[in-house]
Amino acid sequence: MKLYSKINPFILCHTIHRISEDKEGRIDITDPKEFLQISSLVLNEGKTFRPHKHIPQERNINITQESWVVIKGSVKAILYDLDDSILAEVILNAGDMSVTFCGGHNYVILEDDTRVLEFKNGPYNGQAADKVFID
Repeated sequence: MKLYSKINPFILCHTIHRISEDKEGRIDITDPKEFLQISSLVLNEGKTFRPHKHIPQERNINITQESWVVIKGSVKAILYDLDDSILAEVILNAGDMSVTFCGGHNYVILEDDTRVLEFKNGPYNGQAADKVFID
């Protein structure tokens, strides 16, 4: 599910990906131009890749993008547009993922012992330098 801004319909604000819908192989979830690069891989036994390391590159990163992957339990994702209005409210279950490219987000945990992995690009310079709260 791709959620585009209502303010500017050419701007992709959020993506919801449900791993249960993946087929065998690689699915690139995020566009190559985004700072946060995410792919889903469904692989069979014996599959391997050539050993490698990544070449250092200068990157001009001027935005923080964030992803939540629900491992166990469920979460309500509240996803905001560029003007802080709500774009969507989506229930994420185990195996589901949200990606925020721009706009805001909030999460409400719906079950005890919910487990989530959070990913975002760094560096992280503390809450005061990183966040503006939506009221």
